[in-house]
Amino acid sequence: MPKDTRDVADVTTDPASAAAGKTAVLYRMALPDHLCPSGQKARWLLDRHGYEVDDRVFRERPEVDAFKKEYDVPTTPQIWIEGERVGGYDALRQKLTNYDPKATTYNPVIYLFAVAAATALALSIGFLGAVTWQTLGWFISVSMILLGMQKLRDIESFTTMFLNYDLVARKWVPYAYFYPWVETAAGILMTGMMLTWLAAPAALVIATIGAISVFKAVYIDKRELKCACVGGGSNVPLGFVSLTENLMMMGMAIVMLVQIFV
Repeated sequence: MPKDTRDVADVTTDPASAAAGKTAVLYRMALPDHLCPSGQKARWLLDRHGYEVDDRVFRERPEVDAFKKEYDVPTTPQIWIEGERVGGYDALRQKLTNYDPKATTYNPVIYLFAVAAATALALSIGFLGAVTWQTLGWFISVSMILLGMQKLRDIESFTTMFLNYDLVARKWVPYAYFYPWVETAAGILMTGMMLTWLAAPAALVIATIGAISVFKAVYIDKRELKCACVGGGSNVPLGFVSLTENLMMMGMAIVMLVQIFV
């Protein structure tokens, strides 16, 4: 524990009067069977932003229950800054970092493509000893695997979002459930350069349908939707990212098919 951590039993000062200036009062749980992770993160976040933290730790469950009843709060941690109650960890994060859980963001896609690029470079340098055109192919196929896994992580949420715009899924619901499996499997086969005769046509079909669906929804119908490309529940806007995903799949599938017949 930090040196300024104190048990609640040792503290009698009201939190609203204790916190002033660049100081904060933090109430959190550290029970024998439960060390609250949100409380730990709240302490770390306050320290990172330069607050002197009056860290008040509950060691027993009755202390937690009494605190929640006294201040009419549903849970801990609870934080006071400059004499005013901020709330729990999520409220603290919003206050100190301007974090908005509903804000539009491309971060999930950026992180995913960065990992795919690093993996493609590692495969290319490790097995081929150089960066070649195959590096681009691996980047696309690994991206397909990662994107497919994101969809499969919560397939119900994905299908709900997917049905908002995919033309085939809206006519035949099972297609929404097949799509991430086909994308993942095609990515795996393309990465291993196996069964190209199966993987390439499968990728080409779903990518073509996807590209047409996204183009119609965004650029013709002018609809503002969230993209299901990184799974359900994401705040990535439908448009350029999803269209790029599908165009990359189409391009790689066409190149692989051409290689088969040339």
